[in-house]
Amino acid sequence: MKKWIAIALMMLAAITTDAQKIYSPDGALQLTFAIKDSVPVYSVNYNNQPVLLQSKLGLEIDNGPSFTKGFGIRDFKINKADETWQPVLGEVKQIKNQYTELIVYLAQPAQQRDIAIRFRLFNEGLGLRYEFPEQANLNYFVVKEEATEFALPGDAKAWWIPGDYDTQEYNYTTSKLSEVPKLFDKSYDGNASQTIAPGTLQTPLMMKTDNGFYLNFHEAALTGYPALHLSLDAGKFILTSHLTPDGQGKKGYIQTPFHTPWRTVIIAKKAEDILASKLILNLNEPTKYESTDWIKPVKYVGVWWEMIMGKSTWSYANINNVHLGKTDYSKLQTNGTHAANTNYVKKYIDFAAKHGLDGVLVEGWNEGWEDWFGKSKEYVFDFVTPYPDFDVKTLTDYAKAKNVQLIMHHETSSAATNYERHLDTAFAFMDQYGYKAVKTGYVGNIIPRGEHHYSQWMIQHYQRVIDKALQHKVMVNSHESVHLTGLHRTYPNWIAAEAARGTEYEAFGGNNPEHTTILPFTRLIGGPMDYTPGIFQTQLDYYFPGDKRFVQTTLTKQLALYVTMYSPLQMAADIIDNYERFPDAFQFIKDVAADWDDTKILSAEPGDYVLIARKAKGKDEWFVGGITDEQARTLNIDFSFLPAGGNYEATIYEDGKNADYITNPQSYHIYKKKVTSKTKLATKLARSGGVAISIRKI
Repeated sequence: MKKWIAIALMMLAAITTDAQKIYSPDGALQLTFAIKDSVPVYSVNYNNQPVLLQSKLGLEIDNGPSFTKGFGIRDFKINKADETWQPVLGEVKQIKNQYTELIVYLAQPAQQRDIAIRFRLFNEGLGLRYEFPEQANLNYFVVKEEATEFALPGDAKAWWIPGDYDTQEYNYTTSKLSEVPKLFDKSYDGNASQTIAPGTLQTPLMMKTDNGFYLNFHEAALTGYPALHLSLDAGKFILTSHLTPDGQGKKGYIQTPFHTPWRTVIIAKKAEDILASKLILNLNEPTKYESTDWIKPVKYVGVWWEMIMGKSTWSYANINNVHLGKTDYSKLQTNGTHAANTNYVKKYIDFAAKHGLDGVLVEGWNEGWEDWFGKSKEYVFDFVTPYPDFDVKTLTDYAKAKNVQLIMHHETSSAATNYERHLDTAFAFMDQYGYKAVKTGYVGNIIPRGEHHYSQWMIQHYQRVIDKALQHKVMVNSHESVHLTGLHRTYPNWIAAEAARGTEYEAFGGNNPEHTTILPFTRLIGGPMDYTPGIFQTQLDYYFPGDKRFVQTTLTKQLALYVTMYSPLQMAADIIDNYERFPDAFQFIKDVAADWDDTKILSAEPGDYVLIARKAKGKDEWFVGGITDEQARTLNIDFSFLPAGGNYEATIYEDGKNADYITNPQSYHIYKKKVTSKTKLATKLARSGGVAISIRKI
């Protein structure tokens, strides 16, 4: 015992508690790190104004002493970086990565352990993570909880959804942080899989402080670790990390060396700068893919929306007990509503070819949809056996002859173990028939039972799917998956994800008019979203007389979403007959790009409006999208983003004079106008309306 005390005293003599400070490259942000009563703490100021008050750092361990106290600073390093890199697909052609880095090496003498905390301070915010080197007293440990704090200087306005281990598919609530407790139980409704964590909020979490700061809290580079939520102390205005547990309540099983994902805070004085930030991407590793020329933007149509609204079905027969490999579908009578049949899909292929679209997504093509959901059934799909009325080879040849790609659909019904067993055969099947992209789905409760969509095991599962897709050069669009964290920089074949409340909910109860003015500040901070816009027939009584359901936007707002909701994977989601009814409006969907050289955030305010201009990749063409919430408003468009001296023709798609998302959603007006960099245009948006503009050089 005396020997151990002597060793501990010697170690203490070699460490310090002195505060360390770093500044962002432009000098505006200041981060201070210190040890206070043996606890690591940090704070952030912006030009001497407090952004984050003194906040604690650390992790609680389930099977040993925690990393929350007993620390001293053993050493520290300060580094600087200033580089430029090019994304494979993205909103801009080049991204500047400039930061000041502080690495604090902490000693925990009583435990004879070392860890490090790495901070990166950008002009627009902060990233921090914990690093655990391999060492004699730290090879394996189980995370009980993180203790990372974000202490705010006061009550702030927030745009939030409740913490849920299994879904992000909610409309947002707007309130002060102090009001969250009384609103929390009203902030969620039923979902296919739902596990609410009381008192927690999901990330990305958007806020606006009383002293005019816009703050966005999220994480970057989420691999091998559970997804982050934030517990709220609504009295003290402190957010504390809350990790998604597994079925045993454990948060993470760690083997050193290891580092956590980055915890991120984007800080801005203007809302537009939040949308322009590339902090999340910059905190991810560069891709190590040897080639990326097979990763391309995709614009597609699909047999989907009519099934979502109930006009057609995924299932082939009216039975409710399927045994794959035993149920003989050739002997069953088709239900007459199965949409994924050869002749009908040919119509979609013809449409895509006629209008220059890249692909056709077909859902419900494979056996098993009769009892796919809600049965806790593991062997629900085999991902290779088509229904009798879906001829894979015929459709593959037909699409190839018309230069159209078929997009595969792998719904797992959240039986992730079953999907992993079938990954090799499923992707070999895609190779055989030339599928280059797949939409994966995870509807329902996870199997292995007890796991959650965002627990460590599932985070590793999503990664295994991406790795398998890379082997086959396949792009992945994941639905019901974890929120994105910039990993599309490292794994650019993870081309998009849903991971939020998308267009499908317009048929399930509706998305609030403000929803798509909030998503760019929340879900899309982490990466591209497959929102599936483009619904022209917004009132569903067109199909079902007396049906009260409707898409809560104007037709023109649906066009604008192709610009405001970034994704290199864009679906024209409506039934193709409706595009034939409105060919002049559909022209914008045909023209708009899905990959960009430049993006300008012209004006924005979360929950109110978003106005964005983007330059098409490799072309002198620009596209503008503007949307509003339930308030009609005028958006003033300044065309100074155009090169000086150039003459352009703008085709403007705007709401009609009497347009309204409830009473007259299909009223629109299209006209052309010559514009230059000096042009200014005031355009009126209806309630939940929009404006879309395509601009070509004369």
